[in-house]
Amino acid sequence: MNWKLWIPLALFAFFLGLAGYQLTQPKDEFIPSTMIGKSLPQFDLPPAMDGVEGTSFANFADGKPKLLNIWASWCLPCIAEAPHLESLKEQGAEIIGVAIRDRPEDVAEFLGTHGNPYTRIGMDDVSAIQIEIGSSGVPETFVIDGQGVIRYQHIGDVRANDVATLLAQLEEAQQ
Repeated sequence: MNWKLWIPLALFAFFLGLAGYQLTQPKDEFIPSTMIGKSLPQFDLPPAMDGVEGTSFANFADGKPKLLNIWASWCLPCIAEAPHLESLKEQGAEIIGVAIRDRPEDVAEFLGTHGNPYTRIGMDDVSAIQIEIGSSGVPETFVIDGQGVIRYQHIGDVRANDVATLLAQLEEAQQ
């Protein structure tokens, strides 16, 4: 029998084996930002609702480290993280929020129901800032030093065991 007839079968078996191998590997669902260690982009976001101030780059370049929380009222994990953001606030962390693709009335309802840990909330209707800082979803929390440089990224909702880490990262960003 001619060996050339076996080449397509061998290639098929090789690709089938490669695909099977890839399916057994653990999946990395989180995409870390390439902006860590870099300055926030210049931005100026309007308020997400009445009675709260919007946010801009200047709010992060005032010499004091802060948390930047990317969230949305339609995000279920954002509900789960709400009490832990409140805990961070109670322990002295200043949190500035950016509401993604949201409506003012939904933001107000969310905060009325789950509490408001934010000193400011900007509205990002088209996810421009979210994309520019390398956020891959909601919620995400970034530690920003007093010069506006991204020092740390927490992907996903903040949980009770993340509070100490975020406070430590804020402390480190102050130095």
